[in-house]
Amino acid sequence: MTTRWLFVDMNSYFASVEQQLQPHLRGRPIGVIPLQAETTCCIAASYEAKRFGVKTGTSVAEARELCPGIQFVLSRTEQYVHFHKRIVKAVDSVLPVYQVHSIDEMSCQLDEREQDSRSALAVGQQVKRAIRAQVGEMMISSVGLAPNRLLAKVAAEMQKPDGLVLLRQDELRERLATLQLDDFPGIGSRMLRRFRAAGIYTTAQLLDSPRDRLREIWGGVVGERWWHLLRGEDIEEAPTKRRTVGHQHVLPPQLRTLKGAYSVLVRLIHKAGRRLRGINYWAGMMTVQVDFLGSPRWTVTTRLGYIQDTQAMVGALELLWRGFPFTETPFRVSVTLHGLKSSQSCGPLLFPEQQRRTRIARVMDAINEKLGTDALYLGAMHEVLEHAPDRIAFGYIPEVEGKSIKAGKSAGKPLH
Repeated sequence: MTTRWLFVDMNSYFASVEQQLQPHLRGRPIGVIPLQAETTCCIAASYEAKRFGVKTGTSVAEARELCPGIQFVLSRTEQYVHFHKRIVKAVDSVLPVYQVHSIDEMSCQLDEREQDSRSALAVGQQVKRAIRAQVGEMMISSVGLAPNRLLAKVAAEMQKPDGLVLLRQDELRERLATLQLDDFPGIGSRMLRRFRAAGIYTTAQLLDSPRDRLREIWGGVVGERWWHLLRGEDIEEAPTKRRTVGHQHVLPPQLRTLKGAYSVLVRLIHKAGRRLRGINYWAGMMTVQVDFLGSPRWTVTTRLGYIQDTQAMVGALELLWRGFPFTETPFRVSVTLHGLKSSQSCGPLLFPEQQRRTRIARVMDAINEKLGTDALYLGAMHEVLEHAPDRIAFGYIPEVEGKSIKAGKSAGKPLH
């Protein structure tokens, strides 16, 4: 089998953008944080900080202990999205971007002339040079090359920063056996428990497992797919199903009140509803969660009856809020829409009021897309517009200048 796929993974992406924009930060340990508060955590760290043990999820206080000279920088979603667009364009100048997976990951399919090892490595070098020349010298990437997309992503993770790794078909068994089980994308704590229960503790044992055994461990055809992928076969990827849409936000001290928590929840619902309509799904349920300072969290779920309109979601929140324990101090709030169905799976709205509210929501989306995020919003959000800004989640790149980019869409060749 030949080398069919190239995977690009930007290294310490948010921190690299900040170092590109702010030359005085280059060569220094920095942590990117969502807000100025000791209670928050790093959402990214430069490699200079990573050498001290600082990583995504490290609290500000712990980061200071691990790396006394660390400098914290507030995240800037707009800049990260702008750089993302430039990176896609740079990669596309070498070969078409097949799919954008997240704000810092994308994959490309090599044509027949580029699939031998020497040509594939040359294309990988061209991609890396194009990113640094067209976007910035601090924009370092790791590129993986392999017979299929899963293994190309694995290859990109094998050498960081600034890596270029080719996994050849004739050396797959030897190279993959050196990895840990959770070095493979999609294998987390739950799958590790399944592996242990099945007596699989190493990647070598996984590679040696027969096809039927993997099907049994995964509980279906996914295990059989993994058997083929681990052997370098380039098989068509199964379509994914959206399961949830949600947002969370750590409340700044001035909003750790009943009114502040409620207003931020309304803002989170506004954002989640906009995303829901953007991907053309309908929510069957909504879960609201509030974490308190020094006490257990409050979590409550309600059925929505498959809706898209923000007003109905806020109405459901208002009913739930009547059971809120007013004596506690809220610290973090979150909203999750789940039980999702695509528009193809939902029938038409029956009641005129539902139809009217859904039309209103879509008109608001259209206005905000044209004039900018939050050009039109619910009144309950007015005092918290500067809080809970757009974040960058895996598989979704938020709106900038009124436009949105959905990861997972083909930017070059069509998806099959």
